[in-house]
Amino acid sequence: MRGLQLSLRAAVAAAVAYALAEILELEYPIYALIAAVIVSDLSPARTRRLGVQRLIATIIGVACGIAASIALPGGIVSIAVSIMAAMLICHLLQAPDSAKVAGYVCGIIVIAYAADPWSYAFYRFVETVIGMAVAWLISLIPKLFATDSDGAAKPG
Repeated sequence: MRGLQLSLRAAVAAAVAYALAEILELEYPIYALIAAVIVSDLSPARTRRLGVQRLIATIIGVACGIAASIALPGGIVSIAVSIMAAMLICHLLQAPDSAKVAGYVCGIIVIAYAADPWSYAFYRFVETVIGMAVAWLISLIPKLFATDSDGAAKPG
């Protein structure tokens, strides 16, 4: 039952986040959807924790991507150096769970948005916040069934 409830919450959060981003005419509504799915959990506290990790990753990733786009010439070496920097910063800030997302966000900026990294960074941040917020709100809905320590459904 836990799998069904989590799947349903993630699906609803993703659809609502995507719809909100579309209504607001944001450039990349898919990132609202992705954030909602990644941070969804049955526990509001865990959803918040995952959301904070995702937000940290996005901020570090866009900051490193922007810096690399401004300071480094384009190319494979710039991509590698900027991804390494983003991931290392996460580890230095004691946020290792954010490192991979920060690395790929940074890499996307350096590869595809170096000409206008600020716009991409802005939209990426807003869309991530929308996805996180929707997932957190959905996580506040009471569970249909309680689960035991093995995840098996029991009447709640």
